[in-house]
Amino acid sequence: MKLLGRALRLVFLFCPMAIGVCVAIPVPAFAKTCAPQVVYARGEPATFEWLARLKTHANWRAKVRAMPDLGDPYANWSRAKNSTERCFSGPEGTICQFRGTPCRKD
Repeated sequence: MKLLGRALRLVFLFCPMAIGVCVAIPVPAFAKTCAPQVVYARGEPATFEWLARLKTHANWRAKVRAMPDLGDPYANWSRAKNSTERCFSGPEGTICQFRGTPCRKD
């Protein structure tokens, strides 16, 4: 194993017998560690969809940060696995619902 910066990168050696030369095959250092549970968040009604999405993202991040076993490293929506975003428009405005498994960079 080789330590590069703050990320741990594993290197596997591939040595074909016919060639007699070993080739190092690195495993990507951008692997994710994900939480065992899915986090669901709902936003407040907003006049514009972009604002409804912004509110819902903030609610999802706040929920993840408040979870004792997760916290801030997991609170990035763009890293969430199996994420879904739904927005609905109605008489009160647009409301969004987000669901995703929080992940952090390793």
